[in-house]
Amino acid sequence: MIEKKLTCRVDGKAQINTLYLPDVKGPVPGVLVLSDILGLGDHAHERARRIAELGYAALAFDLHGDGATVDIPTALSELERFYAHPQGPLGRVEAALKLFRDEPMVDPDKLAAIGFCYGGTLALEMVRSGIPLSAVVGFHSVLRSNITWTPENLGGKILVCVGSEDPEIPAEQRHLFEAEMRRTKADWQLHLYGGVYHSFTDWRADQAGLPDFARYDASADRRSWRAMEDVLSDALK
Repeated sequence: MIEKKLTCRVDGKAQINTLYLPDVKGPVPGVLVLSDILGLGDHAHERARRIAELGYAALAFDLHGDGATVDIPTALSELERFYAHPQGPLGRVEAALKLFRDEPMVDPDKLAAIGFCYGGTLALEMVRSGIPLSAVVGFHSVLRSNITWTPENLGGKILVCVGSEDPEIPAEQRHLFEAEMRRTKADWQLHLYGGVYHSFTDWRADQAGLPDFARYDASADRRSWRAMEDVLSDALK
């Protein structure tokens, strides 16, 4: 596997993304990996490496700039701001997507995005805003948007994987998301894992000490990853 940095300047900061390439002849489809609101840490890097092991190019996106991760109070403040004004993070991710498309090893016509927690929400906002992607996968991602996007059709395949007990994604929110997907004639799936809470793919979740909010769940992690593999294979290969 090849690893290298792809950098640019956005909003006055260095955006330090990490590219993981499989050891094969290119070009290959690309998958943008969007971290949770804490920033580009071990979890997102590990998932990007696993994507590259599947034969795709993977770009781990530097959400906050300067390669930074943030503490929980800062993350919550950023989260509130990003939900209210998604154009800001969308501008950042479009800059990374341009770098990704320009890579010789990446097929610019076969791109997808996966995201965790806020990263999955951002991936959904990408397709809602009209950014062309072959597939989007969100893990334990808030499904609502504070902007009324008005596309008649959403392109690409959409998969979201959420826990039935996630307080951030209650049943009402899931129902509204389903209505949105029907209205936009999307190719979509919603996988609901019974008895599962927020951040179920992240082995660090239990360290937060909030068992009624976030818990790692090995079974849901494994099942959702397999579902993602199927969607990426259908969309990109």
